[in-house]
Amino acid sequence: MPFRTALSIAFVLGLAGASPAAAQPAASQHGTVSQTINTTVVTVEYDRPSTRGRVLFGDEGIVVYDALWTPGANRATILELSRDARVAGVDVPAGRYSVWTIPRDGEWTLILNRTWDTHHAIYPGDADDVLRVELPTKRGSHLEALGYYFPEVGAYEATLRMHWGEWMLEIPIEVSQD
Repeated sequence: MPFRTALSIAFVLGLAGASPAAAQPAASQHGTVSQTINTTVVTVEYDRPSTRGRVLFGDEGIVVYDALWTPGANRATILELSRDARVAGVDVPAGRYSVWTIPRDGEWTLILNRTWDTHHAIYPGDADDVLRVELPTKRGSHLEALGYYFPEVGAYEATLRMHWGEWMLEIPIEVSQD
């Protein structure tokens, strides 16, 4: 069999074995954001759901008030601290944590849990929580895909913002001066 014919057959067989589902991009694309504050690196790893015209929060929303939610999709959102830090006024050791919230109208409960490698619908339980605080929400311009970013960064402090639709949750982070 000539080389060109063999190559053509291999190409066609390769296409036949390709799954159409594998060619489809994920509905919630993966995202990562990192910020160095002094010598501490803060990283958020998450999957980014989009609003797609849906009501996001409240009784009619896809995220109901007073219910536990990891702000992301597919896997639990992960917050990693390379060194000990103060998150929303609470001392948190260096490490990886899953991020959970309990949204309410006006303020949310923010939770960091030691079990970071978990599905977005499987809360590991409050025995492994290292942080549970109430934070006010803000409204801003519409952001289609869930985003985490650092709008304010100083020498020893920063604000981590979670923003989806018009809702924003701002998380203050302070680090050591050494």
